Amino acid sequence: MNLKAVTFLVLFAVTAAQTVSNDTLPLIIWHGMGDCCCNPFSMGHIKKIIEEHVPGIYVKSLMIGPNIAADIENGYFMNVNDQVKDVCEQIASNPKLKNGYNAMGFSQGAQFLRAVVQRCGHKVRNFISIGGQHQGVFGLPHCPTLPEKSRVCEYIRKILNHGAYHHWIQDYLVQAEYWHDPLNEELYKEKSVFLADINNERVINQTYIDNLNALNNFVMVKFLRDTMVVPIESEWFGFYAPGQDKDVLPLQETELYLQDRLGLQKMEGEGKLHFIAYDDDHQRFNEKWFMTEIVDKYVA
Repeated sequence: MNLKAVTFLVLFAVTAAQTVSNDTLPLIIWHGMGDCCCNPFSMGHIKKIIEEHVPGIYVKSLMIGPNIAADIENGYFMNVNDQVKDVCEQIASNPKLKNGYNAMGFSQGAQFLRAVVQRCGHKVRNFISIGGQHQGVFGLPHCPTLPEKSRVCEYIRKILNHGAYHHWIQDYLVQAEYWHDPLNEELYKEKSVFLADINNERVINQTYIDNLNALNNFVMVKFLRDTMVVPIESEWFGFYAPGQDKDVLPLQETELYLQDRLGLQKMEGEGKLHFIAYDDDHQRFNEKWFMTEIVDKYVA
């Protein structure tokens, strides 16, 4: 093989590699409650296996605060609106993210990251929610569902519900900011400082709709045996019918969908909404499934 042929092949290989690299968008990931950006058994591991699976990809695992300890603590006690603002600024100041990115949130990090999509106006191609609670929660983790066994859980839930909408709890307790009381929808809509806002339940913020509808894909993973999220259907944007806490409506029967307060009807009509079920408990999934059904389809 002569020198010209060798030179051509080298240049071709470099160009092809650059094309693949430029076509692979960076990925933002946001952890759930009690976790942090860099735990080697959770988000650190997720970041590592994605980087190994998708050559050249840049993965940013979000840290809220100056260190890991602060990141964990802020998942409980830092106003979610302040967290979202911090993330918007982190992304805007990162040159590797200026041309757009994909976003993947885990558990409560999913609804927080959706707020980033809606509020920050970044170029986001695909948003993946792994067990996120998009209509909030109205129950305690790991509480039994059988009435005869759940009396204590019910008492605790009622105590939390009694205080969840006090302004100082809403300002400082993260989980209260997506506590959704179906027995008193009007109080929830009036006092919720985070969830009611990003779900456009008080006023219609057209920017939220436009930014969400700009996605190519909105992917929601629901864990069919989830013992952390009540009701589980919140992971697919479903929730209790107003005025009671027994019957659960799928997304398509909720007021949020019927009034199209987030443009989800339009997104579903365009094939942008994807509902994926996984038969296990909260955040328990097989890596092969994760790579094949999530990373290969919506990240790589």
